[in-house]
Amino acid sequence: MGIVAGLDSSPDFTRIVVCDSDTGAVLRQGYAPHPVDGPEGVGRPSDVDPQAWLLSLGEAAGGGLLEGVQAIGVSAQQNAVVPLDAQGGTVRPAMVGGDKRTQVAAADLVDALGGREAWAQAVGCVPQAAQPVTKLRWLARTEPENAQRTAILLQAHDWLVWQLLGRPVRRTTDRGGASGTGYWSAATGAYRPDLVELALGHQVMLPEVIGPADAAGTTPEGLMISVGTGETMAAAFGLGIGLGDAVVSLGASGSVMAVHPEALVDPTGMITALADATGMHLPVVTTLNAVRTLRGAAELLGLPDLESLSDLAMKSTPGSHGLVLLPYLEGERTPNLPHTAGTLAGLRRESMKPEHLARAAFEGMLCGLADALDVLRGRGVEVRRVFLLGPAAELPAVQAAAPSLFGTQVVVPQPADYAAIGAARQAAWALGASQGTLDARTPPAWQGAVAQVLEPGEELAVGQAVRQQFVAVREQTHPGALRP
Repeated sequence: MGIVAGLDSSPDFTRIVVCDSDTGAVLRQGYAPHPVDGPEGVGRPSDVDPQAWLLSLGEAAGGGLLEGVQAIGVSAQQNAVVPLDAQGGTVRPAMVGGDKRTQVAAADLVDALGGREAWAQAVGCVPQAAQPVTKLRWLARTEPENAQRTAILLQAHDWLVWQLLGRPVRRTTDRGGASGTGYWSAATGAYRPDLVELALGHQVMLPEVIGPADAAGTTPEGLMISVGTGETMAAAFGLGIGLGDAVVSLGASGSVMAVHPEALVDPTGMITALADATGMHLPVVTTLNAVRTLRGAAELLGLPDLESLSDLAMKSTPGSHGLVLLPYLEGERTPNLPHTAGTLAGLRRESMKPEHLARAAFEGMLCGLADALDVLRGRGVEVRRVFLLGPAAELPAVQAAAPSLFGTQVVVPQPADYAAIGAARQAAWALGASQGTLDARTPPAWQGAVAQVLEPGEELAVGQAVRQQFVAVREQTHPGALRP
């Protein structure tokens, strides 16, 4: 078929991969950071001029990178909302990331519709600070003039696709991106314009949701642009996960998602019902405390980095000599304990050693993520293997404990630009479907991620005993917090 490209516009940079459309082999790649303007703050700013994404895209594609490319797919950071006026001009900078300004707006919206269960039933998720619907509520409350001027809403990948196509009258998005907005339901496949009005105060134009193998359009030069998707969905597609697979992401906070044939409506709001980039569903459960638990333990023990913490933990044994850490250092979302703190239980004279505390930090983090996995399993989601992502997945202490605590095979993929690869795979699908060489219901079969495979083996029984010890302490400290 030829060659295709995938573009991932993350919060900090643009990365482009050019791939063989038949095998997925990466032929060449480009990279450029987003230009930084304004004063250096703590973390990323919550407002970004979307032109910065176009500038880094142009730089990343320099040097003839896209020569010969027939189709391109676009992945971009989720939760970035670009408010446009009736002429398509930006009303204000894009609102990106986990915006702390909007926490009050999130609570306000939950109450306005009648509680968490009402939102879960409506769109499969409860408003969080980062979501576009919450940012719209903040905009209406804080910048009413800008809210009033807003006539069109796009997310980051929608906006980039629209720009690449020369700003046509038709604006499109995909199921994956739409499912994260808080005003589109993965269960019904339809927008909820009433929720946009509830948040923003009036109706707006929303992009048309088109199919996973559809093209958004073709540039005047003949370059096909596929529908595009959010970064999470693109990474899942790039990894090649399918039914029976779950992905555990180890960031400062953690997330667990799995492929499932239907949308899960969870009245507790612990499950966010996202759609994936293939026509399936991606239920997601989030924990607030993952690698931040390890960093806190390393600081407490006076260790310079997580590698040192891992080395120390490996000197202990499974169960950490009875020490159990409930890692709810920032409160917790799974279970829903927003105002709680962490708990260290099982202190005895023989357990009061640095290596046991180090091991307890790893086991506590992984048991918290195993709780999140069990939320999905409890709703009938099959989990035959777990893909473990993030730099911390390479730590020996994580790899030693994860298979037995999760109770399943663990796959640790080699670091790669999976979101960009997923975007390229989507481009190959759209190209093949348009040429009649691929079925619009079946994505191209690309080679899977190169990965290390870890089995629970003989450690399974020991791991499950450690897990039961964790659950017992959680139930004693927070009775019923994770019961349906």
